[in-house]
Amino acid sequence: MIVTVPLRAALAVAALLSAAFVATEVRADDASPWQQDTHSAVRLLAGSRSGAVLLGGIAFQLQDGWKTYWRTPGDSGVPPRFDFSKSDNVDAVTVMWPAPRQFDDGAGGTSLGYKHQVVLPLRIVAKNPDKPLVLRADISYAVCEKLCVPVEAKAELAFASVASTEDAALSEALNAVPKPANIGDPTPFTIRDVKRDDKNNVLVDVAAPDNKDLSLFVEGPTPDWALPVPKLVEHAPPGVKRFSFELDGLPPGAKAEGAALKLTLVGGDKSYEFNINLN
Repeated sequence: MIVTVPLRAALAVAALLSAAFVATEVRADDASPWQQDTHSAVRLLAGSRSGAVLLGGIAFQLQDGWKTYWRTPGDSGVPPRFDFSKSDNVDAVTVMWPAPRQFDDGAGGTSLGYKHQVVLPLRIVAKNPDKPLVLRADISYAVCEKLCVPVEAKAELAFASVASTEDAALSEALNAVPKPANIGDPTPFTIRDVKRDDKNNVLVDVAAPDNKDLSLFVEGPTPDWALPVPKLVEHAPPGVKRFSFELDGLPPGAKAEGAALKLTLVGGDKSYEFNINLN
């Protein structure tokens, strides 16, 4: 049997198919292809194009049992490194880091990072907001199970969508980045006090609900500081949870007095970042 389709109907179907194809293409253009290796994959995400400051992201997917690292990896590990210098019409890129989790590194220490999947938000400043922008990234990172495997990847993505299909994912990733806070702020949990004892330890007192599971991470003024991961002290003053870490891992010639430290306090889906100067 031969079915005759009126020309007007045929054109309407063709228009619908064309619109669907374009929608698919736009969706694909908001993320670069996955760059895969044996245990992980990485790609770039583009947020909506509006103004001189744009939101993008670097998305990682990891095999079960494998992890990658935070900007400070902990007692062992390799932090990711990014080079955006080959981009077009990009003045600056700032990488933002969702709060990490801590893992046993298999050697008696603690590593800090991510499992399964994570999106690192990018704050991208265009040189000229009216011209095309292409982000190009050389990405170096490590994925680890019991042993670490280095990975090198390249990704490229144009920012062109007025309304990106990745906006929701990027907003969720941005919400996972620790919020700036000051000591004593009335947040659900907060750092109440930071002091040194007479044994070269730093004590950090945290006000939090008794049943709150908390983690604390510390970073020095420069990446060559290798401070240990703070540990929860068993016997703390009433009403606080106390963390302690030794002033160990300072670079040669560095002094602890007056050092600018960054403390990241994580509890569940909330996290806060405190900048302090050590007395």
